[in-house]
Amino acid sequence: MKKYNRIFTIVIDSLGVGAMPDAAQYGDAGCDTLGHIAERTENFQIPNLQKLGMANLHTLQGVEPAEKPLACHGKLREASKGKDTMTGHWEMMGLQITTPFQTFTEHGFPPELISELEKRTGHKVIGNKSASGTAILDELAEEEIATGHMIVYTSADSVLQICGNEETFGLDELYRCCEIARELTMKDEWKVGRVIARPYVGRKKGEFKRTSNRHDYALKPFGRTALNVLKDAGLDVISVGKIYDIFDGEGLTESNKSKSSVHGMEQTIEIAKRDFHGLCFVNLVDFDALWGHRRNVKGYAEELERFDAKLGEFLKELKEDDLLIITADHGNDPTHTGTDHTREKVPFLAYSPSMREGVHLKETDTFAVIGATITDNFGLKMPEGTIGTSILDKIAK
Repeated sequence: MKKYNRIFTIVIDSLGVGAMPDAAQYGDAGCDTLGHIAERTENFQIPNLQKLGMANLHTLQGVEPAEKPLACHGKLREASKGKDTMTGHWEMMGLQITTPFQTFTEHGFPPELISELEKRTGHKVIGNKSASGTAILDELAEEEIATGHMIVYTSADSVLQICGNEETFGLDELYRCCEIARELTMKDEWKVGRVIARPYVGRKKGEFKRTSNRHDYALKPFGRTALNVLKDAGLDVISVGKIYDIFDGEGLTESNKSKSSVHGMEQTIEIAKRDFHGLCFVNLVDFDALWGHRRNVKGYAEELERFDAKLGEFLKELKEDDLLIITADHGNDPTHTGTDHTREKVPFLAYSPSMREGVHLKETDTFAVIGATITDNFGLKMPEGTIGTSILDKIAK
């Protein structure tokens, strides 16, 4: 059996490929992120994904299946309950979530939590609703600057976000308030996946800009994952993009922040030019944050085309003993109602220059085949209590 020296796992954040069997329970019947984007995009051009087999695993209007797809290709179903980023990524690495992370999208955070947050921080809370991070600054930042109040808001994800002007509120104060919020939201009834500090600059509407001093206060994974096993074995575990935040740094040996999904691919290309032994785990968040949640089909399609161009550059850097896995963590159908994620299956493309041919893989019942396959490749076992079965024997031929 062929074993790989380096494995690159790239998560196209929110690129679902059709509704899960239980999608209706989540209000997502009929959702299909990639399929609906293809339907509504004239001259949709994703030649590199196409030759790997994306249109072979999922019918795409205007994109012909490859006659001989290069990658092993199929779909993965989510075993966990939920449809958020942390649930999807944690499952990839072996953890099954049986109780979904809480969201507070419809009504904001409960009065009891807000009251305790005000008491502990000394700031009155304004906002307390689901909102776009840029829109809420235009709405409330002038008030925050004038009064010292604190903007708190959420989104379709399991997050509590706090905005603070770097000059008037101060970074240290913002981080202190977020640490208090993280402590409070460890309670089961208020538990969120992440508390996020959202610093910004500017003094009046139309001029506010968020800065790179964002800081995430995430929950640690509730158990050991494939990442811990790889790190403990002395392998490189390199992250790009949101991976560090999603796992709160657990199991990583190196992390790289990305400014955008294109930048994330540029970082991944540079990492591919280096010698390392282990895993490079990449999250490309713009698909979800900029286009899926904002229900922007055109923007999502164009982001996929930009990714595809960078993917072409990346493929040239792969060596015979490298393996590339392309997948997603949930759906976010830009044609669906509302602004929430959608409960979907995700693509699985596995490619190495050493493969003789790509084969069609049967639909698999958990994202955790990814972590199980990676650990198996390096002769390691998944941690006790995790899920997932390796399919290395099906792709390493």
